[in-house]
Amino acid sequence: MLPAIGAGLQAVLPCDWVQPGPPLDAAFAYDPRRQQYWSTPILQRLEAMRPSTANAILGVTEADLFIPILTFVFGEALLSRPPALISLRRLRPSFYGLPEDPDLVLERARREAVHELGHVLGLVHCREFGCIMRASRAAEEIDLKGPGFCPQCRLGLAPPTADG
Repeated sequence: MLPAIGAGLQAVLPCDWVQPGPPLDAAFAYDPRRQQYWSTPILQRLEAMRPSTANAILGVTEADLFIPILTFVFGEALLSRPPALISLRRLRPSFYGLPEDPDLVLERARREAVHELGHVLGLVHCREFGCIMRASRAAEEIDLKGPGFCPQCRLGLAPPTADG
């Protein structure tokens, strides 16, 4: 699935995709009380693992992620910093007792990856209904987003000009 997610990123963001070395063992971030993994310490570890030649690093996991103020997250990124992380767990229809749909999971994963990398590139959540940067509280909300950025968010991605 990682090469397909990478291809989806390249369709929306000007980036080169490289699948790096060994996976990260996230056991250190497991919270037995919640039976989930705290995403922020994983992001910090990913940031330390980032190759010096990479502008960003994206972690993809099957682990169920959370941050302390939310029940779960589909992903997390550190605003304007290199690490981003997405979880496939709640993107899978089977998590909700529905038949598995690999194409749907892949499309959700691509959208979540672009969303989290948008945060890496300095974008915050958007109010525009179809924008990829709109916050999602349910997997079905991810399906309603477009694959890319609204015009306002796209402007936020543009490099600064000499005029300011």
